[in-house]
Order: sequence, then structure tokens, then C-alpha cells
Amino acid sequence: MKELITEALYEAGKILMNNFGKISGYEIKESQSSIVTQADLESEKKIISLIVNKFPEHNTIGEETGFRNNKSEFTWIIDPLDGTSNFAAGLPWFGVIICVLKNSKPVLAGCFLPILNELYLAEKGLGATCNGKAISVSKETSLKNVLVSYSLDYSRDPAKTRTEARIIGKVVQHTRNLRATNSITDYCYTADGRMGACINQTSKIWDIAGPALLIEEAGGIATEINGKPFSFETSESDYLRNFTFIGAKPEFHRQLTELIKPAIKPVFRIKLMPRF
Repeated sequence: MKELITEALYEAGKILMNNFGKISGYEIKESQSSIVTQADLESEKKIISLIVNKFPEHNTIGEETGFRNNKSEFTWIIDPLDGTSNFAAGLPWFGVIICVLKNSKPVLAGCFLPILNELYLAEKGLGATCNGKAISVSKETSLKNVLVSYSLDYSRDPAKTRTEARIIGKVVQHTRNLRATNSITDYCYTADGRMGACINQTSKIWDIAGPALLIEEAGGIATEINGKPFSFETSESDYLRNFTFIGAKPEFHRQLTELIKPAIKPVFRIKLMPRF
């Protein structure tokens, strides 16, 4: 399966690079910040075909093709182009994510950044690598000395956006600065220590199952934004549910979740009645 992940990532990467800078159109999916290009579809088609040819009995969940449920203990999670908006705009922050779940637990993951030809792999209990070399989350000891990624997506709910703005205010006061590509790049750079942490509140299973394993195998912790462990148990009715995400070295993860918790709570203001 590791060999297949590597092959599929490289093959999908070729498709993306052949299309990069040539995108002339796209379709909007569930919101203005979620789009799909022909490159997404071609990449996923290639990945699915490789998996089905080698492991026809396994389940697959693809961002564009949905849930193919064969009742197997193994499920392949596929994001054929993470960072589609960047890709469509000609920005270099995009890549491919493939993850294998065994009984709903991530056991293998691969992330590929084709612009830089950087291939990240993680196997449960065996660590994480980039182009074959072991990687580790940040060795910095002070949160104020690292960059943190916070990706903010469009929401139809203004209250959610206001809550996220409060969180950003908290985080930026305690770190060197914020950065965000809103893509696979942020997760990979957290795993290899270039970023101190990454946070996202609008994610699907294909966005974060692989990166969660990658960060954990690089010595970090990845959970929901409230600190609760992920549950990747899926069915045809709920595989599209939303996830939040925070990944970092253990100490930074603890500090950031403590900072964020008060900001998650709604702010209530008492309206004083005029005196007569």
C-alpha cells in the first residue's frame, strides 16, 4: 500500500503540473470558496483507477467521486488537489493527499507538493519522512518564536466568522506571526518544523486524515480545535461532515488550545437600561 501511495501521488502530481497555469475555468461547489477544476477530476480518476486495480475490495472516499463502500476494513481517503483555489489562481501552494484508514484509524498517509517535488510519507508507529529523510515538528521552545498557520474560509454564518476573528486575535498576540496558504502546504510545513502549528475550522476528512497522521508521526499532536481526538468512522450519510483541526508539537498544541477555548465561547453583552 505504501508503494501504491507513492506511485499515485507522483502520477497525480504529473497531472496537476501539466495543468498548472493553464486553468481557464472552474465550477463552484457548496460555497464561493469551494471550487473544482478539470485537474481535480483527472487527478482523482487516476488515483482511483490505481487503487481499484490493485485493491478492488477496499473502500474509497474521494473528494470528487464520493464514498465507494465495499465493507472493507481498509478505506482510502483521497484529496486529488488540495488548494484548488490557489491552483486555479496560479499560486504554487497545492498538492495531493492520500490516506489509508484501517478500521477507521489512519495507518498510512502521503502528501505531495509537486511544485517543490516534496513527498511526505507517514506510517503508524514508524515515523514521518520527506523525500526519504526523517522529519520532526518544530524544536522551538517558545510559541512567540514561531509562525502559525490559520486558514479562514468563507461562511454563510457571520457568527462563525466573528468567532474565528476572535481566535485569530488571540493567536496573533502570542506568536511571531500568522501565515496561511489554506492548503496541504500548511500541514506539511507544520510536520517538518517550518511552521509551529496549523489551525483550520472548515475541513473534510480528505483534508485532514492524512495530515493528522503525518504530524503525529513527526512528533506532534493533531486534534479537533477543542482538543478532542478525531473520529474518522464514516458512512454514506456522514462522510461529508465538517472537521476542525489543530496540529502542533505537544507543548504548542496545549498552549494554543488553552488560548482558543475562551474565544470559542460566544460573547454576551448586557444592554444597560437607561436611568430615569
